[in-house]
Amino acid sequence: MSVVTAADHVHMAHALQLAARGQYSTPPNPAVGCVLLDAGGVPVGEGWHRRAGEPHAEVHALEMAAGRARGGSAYVTLEPCAHHGRTPPCADALIAAGVRRVVAAMQDPNPRVAGQGLEQLRKAGIEVVVDVLAREAAELNRGFVSRMTRGRPWVTVKLGQSVDGRTALADGSSQWITAASARADVQRLRARASAILTGIGTALADDPALTVRDANLPLHGREPLRVVLDARGQLPAAAKLASDGKATLVFANSPWPGTTPPALRVEPAAVDAAGRVDIETVLQRLAELDCNEILVEAGPRLAGSFMASGLVDEIVLYVAPTLLGATAQPSFALPQPLRALAERARFSFRDVRMVGPDLRLTLRPVG
Repeated sequence: MSVVTAADHVHMAHALQLAARGQYSTPPNPAVGCVLLDAGGVPVGEGWHRRAGEPHAEVHALEMAAGRARGGSAYVTLEPCAHHGRTPPCADALIAAGVRRVVAAMQDPNPRVAGQGLEQLRKAGIEVVVDVLAREAAELNRGFVSRMTRGRPWVTVKLGQSVDGRTALADGSSQWITAASARADVQRLRARASAILTGIGTALADDPALTVRDANLPLHGREPLRVVLDARGQLPAAAKLASDGKATLVFANSPWPGTTPPALRVEPAAVDAAGRVDIETVLQRLAELDCNEILVEAGPRLAGSFMASGLVDEIVLYVAPTLLGATAQPSFALPQPLRALAERARFSFRDVRMVGPDLRLTLRPVG
């Protein structure tokens, strides 16, 4: 039986730090990092997957090692691939490099790999160790894992609200409840997402662009897909989402009225009993389009629909030190009122921190 040492955790933690450098640019691929040691345990190579379609982390690390990894160890945050995609199999590359031990943080949830890479390494006589910092590795690639295991993307709902839980005045005015520092922080959430989703209500009230405006975030040319749920085709041709030259995917339930703006890609969508676009089928379709993570930036009704459907994996609340009063709009408008306190959705705080003058709360569903 393989023994996991403290050094294994140290080198895997370094590999995870490397992998995180690619989290904004690798989708739909997972973010992966690799560290190589020589036969004496000295680091000789490192790398990370930088962009979908380009060489994987192991390839970059092997290039740096320049042959010095023979007889040594490889630390990889995800099982080395064994299939031919846009790049050759990394398991073959590690075998050819002559490494004697491979430590993988977790098995690849992709059915095309699913243990095949690890088995290939074992058949080549390489010692294989799995599940070293597996939880941290799965968290880094939570969207990829969700798409592969649940058939839908990871869903984060982002809201800016007052201390009394209000997101807009009764007339819809909401710009700006939170400070500029919070809005800048949202750019990081957008950059990580495969798609940014909103409803027609928010699109009409705020005319958002739903783009990543922070040029310092390393997207390397990748832009999150913009998605609008618009059952009746109400999005105006003059809206930013339809006229700024960037593509927007619209889910509608009826033929588009008039001429469809060139920037819009309209797909048919099922609706629920209330005539709203069915969000579960939307998520399934977005998974088919290789979307790993979805950032929902919407009003209380759509946010409430996601919540009531049990499709929220994470909530990020930016709380401003201000009050808007009882007539202002709530954060979540649930489709049906709760009949008893026992029906309430329960969350745990995953992270609490200050962002400028505002408070950022990150919550996950209990269980």
